[in-house]
Amino acid sequence: MLKSRVMTYILILSIVFLNGCAAVAVTGVAAGASVASDKRTTGTVIEDQAIELKASEAIFSDRELRQSTHVNFTSFNTVVLVTGEAPTEAMRDKIIDIVRNIEKVSSVHNEITIAAPSSFMSRSSDSVITSKVKAKLVADKAASALNTKVVTEKGVVYLMGLLSRAKADAATEIARTTGGVQKVVRLFQYTD
Repeated sequence: MLKSRVMTYILILSIVFLNGCAAVAVTGVAAGASVASDKRTTGTVIEDQAIELKASEAIFSDRELRQSTHVNFTSFNTVVLVTGEAPTEAMRDKIIDIVRNIEKVSSVHNEITIAAPSSFMSRSSDSVITSKVKAKLVADKAASALNTKVVTEKGVVYLMGLLSRAKADAATEIARTTGGVQKVVRLFQYTD
C-alpha cells in the first residue's frame, strides 16, 4: 500500500512539473515523504482518512446541507477540524453534531462561520496560501514539514500535527510571515 501511495505521489509530481507549478510540486514531495515519516500509527492514519470520508458522506447525503453549505473536514490523530460556511447556526450545529457522533472522533474544532458559501476564487486563494506555507515549511530545517498539516480558510491558516513545542513554534512563525495569511491558529498535539 505504501509503495502504491508513493507511486501515486510520483505520478502527481510528474504532472505538476510538466505544468510548471513549483509550489504545488514542493507540497507533493512533502506529502509523499510525510507518508513514510508520519508520527501517527498506520491505524490512526487510516482512521483519520475514514473520519474525513464519513463526515463528507454524511453531509453529502443530506440534501439541505449539501446545497446550502461549504465545509471541509480535516482529521489528524482523531482530532477533527471543521472549516467553512453555513448560512444558519442550526445548520452549523447539525454539521458539528454529525462529526462528533462519528466513531473514533476524540474532539472537534468548530471553525464554521455563519455565512453564505465562499466563492471559488476565495477557495483558490486559500489553496495558494496553503501551498506557500507548505513550501516554506519544507525549506526550513527548524520546522517539521513532514509532520505538520496546513489548512487555510478565508486567509486563516490552521496548523495541526504531532510536534515538539520548538518545531510547532517554528512552523507557526513560518505561517505567520507568509504572504496572504491573516491569522494562524495552532491545533498542535505536543510530543514534549
